[in-house]
Amino acid sequence: MLTDVEKRVILALQRDLEVVPQPFQALAERAGVSEEEALAAIRSLKEKGYIRRFGATLRHQLSGFEANALVVWIIPPAELSRVGKKLAGHRAVTHCYARPPAPGWPYNLYSMVHGKSPEEIRALAAEMSKDIGIADYDILFSEAELKKTTMRYFS
Repeated sequence: MLTDVEKRVILALQRDLEVVPQPFQALAERAGVSEEEALAAIRSLKEKGYIRRFGATLRHQLSGFEANALVVWIIPPAELSRVGKKLAGHRAVTHCYARPPAPGWPYNLYSMVHGKSPEEIRALAAEMSKDIGIADYDILFSEAELKKTTMRYFS
């Protein structure tokens, strides 16, 4: 069960951290608690497994990474865990998911890849294919970003 302070801290964490010398102080102010209380709540949420990690989201278009694609793979079920972990650890992969194949759609592993150009994406996919020893893949290039937001759990 979440405490009231944990809920307020989660609500504050749903927004971007401010780029200031003490970002957690600013977060604590938004949550209406002290910085120490906010940090204690974050530690508690991490220990309870509600928070797995903190990460930064790079606005890839502004940093020169103008291409992205979903590289879809056909992986033998016995190899899914090994291959998934290897692809997830690749420097160009930001998301990696296993899903059951669907009728008429044999792909069961999905990796989101970012690069500077479509050519670089193709080269990265070929490199990953060689690294994992799997040649059954396709590349689905993004045409437009229709929505990208942070998940909101409390309002």
